[in-house]
Amino acid sequence: MTVSGAPCPLCGGTSFEPRFQGRDRLYRTTPREFTLAACTSCELLQLHPRPTPGELGAFYPDHYWFQPGGGRVSALEEWYRRQVLRDHVRVVERAWRASPGGPLLDVGCGGALLARLLRKRGVPALGLDWSHAAARVAWHTNGVPVLRGDLLQAPFRPASLSVLTMFHVLEHVFDPAGFLRHAHQLLAPGGRLVVQVPNAASFQFLLFGDAWNGLDVPRHLWNFRARDLNSLVTQCGFEVVREKHFSLRDNPAGLATTLAPGLDPMARRLRQTPESPQGRLLRNLVYLALVGASVPPTLFEAACRFGSTITIEGRKPA
Repeated sequence: MTVSGAPCPLCGGTSFEPRFQGRDRLYRTTPREFTLAACTSCELLQLHPRPTPGELGAFYPDHYWFQPGGGRVSALEEWYRRQVLRDHVRVVERAWRASPGGPLLDVGCGGALLARLLRKRGVPALGLDWSHAAARVAWHTNGVPVLRGDLLQAPFRPASLSVLTMFHVLEHVFDPAGFLRHAHQLLAPGGRLVVQVPNAASFQFLLFGDAWNGLDVPRHLWNFRARDLNSLVTQCGFEVVREKHFSLRDNPAGLATTLAPGLDPMARRLRQTPESPQGRLLRNLVYLALVGASVPPTLFEAACRFGSTITIEGRKPA
């Protein structure tokens, strides 16, 4: 049995074969069940039925992917986030130093902690995010200029950016090919694109199937494999110069959340799970121990090029 869906961004196909059923395991924003269906031509997975823009907004809790709050527990969480973001900082800084050297835009920046760490290293980083609350945190807490809105309407001139980063953004947008083509227009010749998505050909996906955290139903509209992302980036005018299968921030934490979604600190916060400060700290420490135990297996899968994330650096030809 096949179903019709939105045109595949890789091959334009509109016929899809249902593969998995899934629901919102992490944030529980809806009881609806969705289908993950593979394009019958290229096997790219998409969410079916695809939510409308209005419906999709309801699946994102307030403060999605950024961290407000204070106190000792929040300070510990902030320290942890800084440590695991070092991996991203190195990747992005290397790309910026290989670029023409102008402004860097982090799309979907949340509270802009990554941009803040980059600015401390001399990178002129800016942010872009849909959330008003995240933009306020970026400006007032992290001191990073952030615009609110969509990349397609962002007020940047063509060829005005040197680096454009998208960490876990592309799988959320309705038209990933159009998104990347617009990024290509905004980048100067020789500019770099850094894009990271979950890997739908990872060992974790093969092992856990529809229980894998990287599917993030119903927020992920597309589920890319490395070959899918390479093909899409190339189709949109970039030369792929680097591919990476491990993220210190995302791979171990993704496995930990797959194994114990109820312990995920962000999910507990966004679901407003009742807990005392001591209970919150204890759960965070148990989760941190699980993340630490997840490092060796996620390093192994990444060494086999089946890591749970794919990061691609693309270059706009001069």
